[in-house]
Amino acid sequence: MRGTMCWFNEEKGHGYISTESGERLFVSQQGFVGGHAPKGRCAGLAVEFDVATSGESREAVGSMLVEEAAPPRARRRYRAGS
Repeated sequence: MRGTMCWFNEEKGHGYISTESGERLFVSQQGFVGGHAPKGRCAGLAVEFDVATSGESREAVGSMLVEEAAPPRARRRYRAGS
């Protein structure tokens, strides 16, 4: 599943992810692959994850931040004779 980070508190070790369908899921530091939780400002960063259901609650597990390629920069145009 794919979504975006809403926020993550490094001191408390948890935060929330917004899914593509608009659902907000809890995510703990242990919910990130290899414990690689986001550091600093992370709101809006793309993340891939699985969903674990325990009773009525749902939680993001196996989460990892997705490195999105930056769009190519526009080429500079030069005018002849300048």
